[in-house]
Amino acid sequence: MRIVLMGAPGSGKGTQAKKMVATFGIPQISTGDLLRAAVAAETELGKKAKSAMDAGQLVPDDLVLGLIRDRLQEPDAQKGFILDGFPRNVAQAEALDQMLSDIESPLDRAIQIDVPFEELKQRLTGRVSCGDCGAVFNTHTFPPQKEGVCDLCGGELIHRADDNEETVVNRLKVYEEQTQPLIEYYDDHGLLKHINGTRDIELIFDEIRQLLS
Repeated sequence: MRIVLMGAPGSGKGTQAKKMVATFGIPQISTGDLLRAAVAAETELGKKAKSAMDAGQLVPDDLVLGLIRDRLQEPDAQKGFILDGFPRNVAQAEALDQMLSDIESPLDRAIQIDVPFEELKQRLTGRVSCGDCGAVFNTHTFPPQKEGVCDLCGGELIHRADDNEETVVNRLKVYEEQTQPLIEYYDDHGLLKHINGTRDIELIFDEIRQLLS
């Protein structure tokens, strides 16, 4: 199964991706992780990407596609993959489709996890995480038993600086502007499936599992 997984910040996309990896045994391919690994390994593509980033520029799409193409040749991706964070616009989606066609691995499905704007805002502005073990809580929807203290390890809970309301609203608007045409693109190609992301994590995953089985 070859999947593009989409969802706004705070939609639970990362949580569902981890469950998909564990259940289906296919890798989650994050372009951010690929870039960091290529730069650290000083591969040819990594050096080109680093030059762009050092100059304060976006990494060109052809470089990102090259990294994805190389990653898809690895043994663990032969049964399928979950693309996370790419494509971000229609031009990237078209280039991705062409590359996947070239390697005879076309997409099976694009999954969009839908959560209303106001709920996303609440999830993001209330998010706190443990500086020690990484556990995540939410002061609105999933508060820790003791304010500021992690339930799991007793570490200090930290509120990210970029999770303030103004920044969150801006991030969500940018996401919406970029992603709406992409949703229409995959819908037009008969690949899109919407998933209601406001429910219990396990119910959401049950629907995804049924969709992919």
